[in-house]
Amino acid sequence: MKIKFAITALCAALLTGCGVAIKYSLSGASIPPDAKTFSVAYFPNNATMVAPILSSTLTDALVDMFTRRTRLMQVEEGGDFAFEGEITNYMSATSSVSTDDYAVLNRLSITVKVRFTNALDEKMSFNRTFTAFEDYESTRLLSEVEGELIPQIVDKLVTDIFQASASNW
Repeated sequence: MKIKFAITALCAALLTGCGVAIKYSLSGASIPPDAKTFSVAYFPNNATMVAPILSSTLTDALVDMFTRRTRLMQVEEGGDFAFEGEITNYMSATSSVSTDDYAVLNRLSITVKVRFTNALDEKMSFNRTFTAFEDYESTRLLSEVEGELIPQIVDKLVTDIFQASASNW
């Protein structure tokens, strides 16, 4: 009986932790309890090749991710977590070639430069570049597939940005 009590007390002590001020959630985010707001500036498309829907799709997806997966409230600018940046590359290139030297697959890649400011802990702020891609059959034109590929690639980018800014792995 004493052993069960000791094990239960030990487990309770381990679960309560050492008073570290970090909130953990099922989303994988570890956001300080003092953080209340986030802001996302519009991400302009400064790539050589431009897709008209890309800037708004990326900006909206980042806002949506933080709205859905955190308790933070969105503000126009100067949030406790603030994001700004630009799309620096939007490119389609051959990714797979057949033995006859014909393109089998093409790859659409998107690169985003992100400046993240954590107003509560400057050490957690960063300037980073994120890249994601999707392959598509070379028999299809980019204009035919970009409407379906851009949201898929943006989802990967936003997930990476979210994890880099809101998770302490």
